[in-house]
Amino acid sequence: MNGTVLINYLKQTNSFIRFLLVGIVNTAVGLSIMLFLMNVLELSYWISTFIGNGTGAVTSFLLNRTFTFKSDIEWRRGVARFFCVILICYSAAYSIGQAIAESLEGTVHLSIQQNLAVLIGTIFYTVLNYLGQKYFVFKKSNLRPIQEGRN
Repeated sequence: MNGTVLINYLKQTNSFIRFLLVGIVNTAVGLSIMLFLMNVLELSYWISTFIGNGTGAVTSFLLNRTFTFKSDIEWRRGVARFFCVILICYSAAYSIGQAIAESLEGTVHLSIQQNLAVLIGTIFYTVLNYLGQKYFVFKKSNLRPIQEGRN
C-alpha cells in the first residue's frame, strides 16, 4: 500500500479510528520525549514526565483539530476546551474504574484490582475523551459564510 492510498483511506475512516491513531502518535511522541529526557539528559522524573505529557497533549490537540475532526475552531477557545475535557474525562473515567475495581475487593489480589482499575479507567477515558472532543472541543460550526452581494 503506497502513501497516497493510505492517506486517502484514513481520510475516509471513522473519526474514532483516526482518534485512536492520533492517540498512538501522541503517546509515542510523549513517551519518547520522557524517556530521552530522563535517560539521556538525566532530568528528574517529574520534569521529564511533565514535558513529555505536555508535548503529547499539544500533539494530540493539533492532530485532532486538523486530522481527526477537521475543525476550524479558534485556537484559544479550542485549547481551553481541550484541556477542560481532558481533566473532566480523567477525573470521571478513573473514578469509575477505581469504583468498579474496588467492588471486587476481597475477590481478587490488590495488585490485580489496581491494574483492573487502570484498564477500566483507560477504556472509559478513551470513549469519554472522544465524545468530549468531537461534540464539545472540535464541534462543527453551523455558521455558513455570508455570500457576497447578499444581505
